[in-house]
Amino acid sequence: MPAYGYAGPMRLDFLRPLFDQPGLWVSVYLDATRAGENAAHEVELRWRALRESLTAQGADEATLDAVAEAIGAHPYQPGRYGLAVFARAGQVALLETLSAPPAADEAYAGPLPHAMPLVAQRGEDVPYVRVLADRTGGDLDAISAGGVPRHRQVTGDESFPLRKVHAGGWSDRRYDQAAEETWKRNAGNVATAAAELADSIDAEVIVVGGDVRAVEKFEGELPKRWRERLVRTDAGSRHAGADEAALDDVTVQAIAETADRHVREAINRYRTQLGDGTAGTGLTDVVTRLQRGQADIVLLHNDPSSTDTLWIDPGDVTLVSVDDHVLREAGVQDPRKVRADAALLRAVAGTGASLILVAPDEVELEHGIGAVLRYADASSAADV
Repeated sequence: MPAYGYAGPMRLDFLRPLFDQPGLWVSVYLDATRAGENAAHEVELRWRALRESLTAQGADEATLDAVAEAIGAHPYQPGRYGLAVFARAGQVALLETLSAPPAADEAYAGPLPHAMPLVAQRGEDVPYVRVLADRTGGDLDAISAGGVPRHRQVTGDESFPLRKVHAGGWSDRRYDQAAEETWKRNAGNVATAAAELADSIDAEVIVVGGDVRAVEKFEGELPKRWRERLVRTDAGSRHAGADEAALDDVTVQAIAETADRHVREAINRYRTQLGDGTAGTGLTDVVTRLQRGQADIVLLHNDPSSTDTLWIDPGDVTLVSVDDHVLREAGVQDPRKVRADAALLRAVAGTGASLILVAPDEVELEHGIGAVLRYADASSAADV
């Protein structure tokens, strides 16, 4: 099962290892689609053009060779897709497959990885459990918030009787009751395993499909704390070769609705704090709140054309400012001027905040940025 990304609050923990390593970073976004006879050669030509650009930007040959090797070794997959590659000091630190090619191939070399295009496409990883149930047990698939897949197959404790009999006579009712009890116990085994798996990944939603009666029994046996997060469907089957597309569609919809709810809740919190004067507003204020560790959720209008810059301490992911003098006064010997979106991602990841990319028509933000705060203090934001 894939990890489905949506435009909800994103935890950027997966980027923290990149931001923890100072140095000259190479960031590459490449259309890796290989549909035609000459596709592999076309990918190579596109990479060569990016490599020339990176060389002109000061990237070292060892790092470029590492990127070239990673692109060449990436396994073929059907359909249109892209690759995002981040490397430094002769090693690839992260390679992610993009569900769609980038609008244009891009390559950057600089003090920070340029991760915003990846974040914009990746979206929120909503942790979920998907259950495919029948009267003998179930198949459980889960994705954690970090996109790590898990799978369990549960075989119920009871194997007889699984079917009701209709031969007539006094024993019919007894066999029917026994079959119902078998289904219930097996559903209980599956529900217990699903709840344990959901607890372990802090799931936002459980989707269950398959045999109609098994789904009914599963819901009845599921602990109450999970029933409000349950989505039921009669789609799916455990039979060999069964098409899971319909169950996948239900899962995608359930996760999208969960992510959308997260966004609405965050925007409502922002507007409430805006009303009482405690929200972070504008670039200067939000940067201050991040540096203080006050920001819980940063709301941002993603503008790839923005030329805004910020100053950072290469050795401390929490130190960011609109003015290099502030960092020098704080003892930073060599503050670096970087893209504002890269610096913001680094600060969000470094302080454990979440990020939501929102459209201008969803919520109005001063200078395209705002923050929901964990706590407010009596002082106003400092000019940084």
